[in-house]
Amino acid sequence: MAQGSSIERRRTRAFASETRSDAITSRGNKWLKLFRSALCGTGPTERDLIGIEGPKWVEEAFRSGLEAEALLVSTTGEHHMDRLLRAASQSEAGIRRERILKTTDKMFAGIAGTETPQGIAALFRQPVWGLDDVLRGRVGSGGSLPNASPLVVVLAGLQDPGNVGTILRSAEAFGATGAVATRGTADPWSPKALRASAGSALRLPLLRGMAIPVLLAQLKMHHVKIVAASIRPGSDAFPRTEASGVLLGPAAVFIGSEGTGLATEVEHAADAAISIPMSESVESLNAAVAASLVLYEAARQRKELS
Repeated sequence: MAQGSSIERRRTRAFASETRSDAITSRGNKWLKLFRSALCGTGPTERDLIGIEGPKWVEEAFRSGLEAEALLVSTTGEHHMDRLLRAASQSEAGIRRERILKTTDKMFAGIAGTETPQGIAALFRQPVWGLDDVLRGRVGSGGSLPNASPLVVVLAGLQDPGNVGTILRSAEAFGATGAVATRGTADPWSPKALRASAGSALRLPLLRGMAIPVLLAQLKMHHVKIVAASIRPGSDAFPRTEASGVLLGPAAVFIGSEGTGLATEVEHAADAAISIPMSESVESLNAAVAASLVLYEAARQRKELS
């Protein structure tokens, strides 16, 4: 192990030496423009690349098996190259040598999406998931149980990318098989949501931008129970129940925004409606907190059943 580490350090020093003279110093450089758009935007369109900033998250993306399009490193970030190159070499996709790009700290600060850049960023191709993946769970993951009933969290109209990322983090932690972000929800692959998810948004099977009617129809076709979760107890027109037994079997839990709740079409289509018992003096729960509690309860029930 020590010998391997020594080799990687020599490679890192060689990288720094070889690329210093080739550092990107023009703000008009096409790669810097791509990085700036990915790291400071609201999320990639269908054909765009996912931008990830910070050595920890870039390393996690490599380990998650994502295909890297480019890696950008500034002078400050050079000391992270040892473990990043090792992570890339251990992934199936890796990173092409000519796509490891160097720039100055000043140029990097101009394209970064964080206030204190660490000098490492990467562009990755979007993972391609289908509804079957969302219902089955990621193959080879340590999250959902093998052959477990589908447990899907549906983010329906959530505007806060921090909440979106936090819910995806909880979803992976509590064994959800996948997630769906419906049309109008903050993009789970936006920089803020990715950071809040701590990498879960890159690992958990995920569909983005689905229209709610299409999703409801597909879930019905797959015999997945539609569960409407309320974060405002007593504010809805039809009776609510606690989560006892509702979350067993194939289920898709719909979480709406704090401001508007769930769309009427979801409540009309729901097979079950649940709320979280809490003090009457509290008007509502944060959407991410509510989703996390529901997902934990689902995991607890399913574990007891198994």
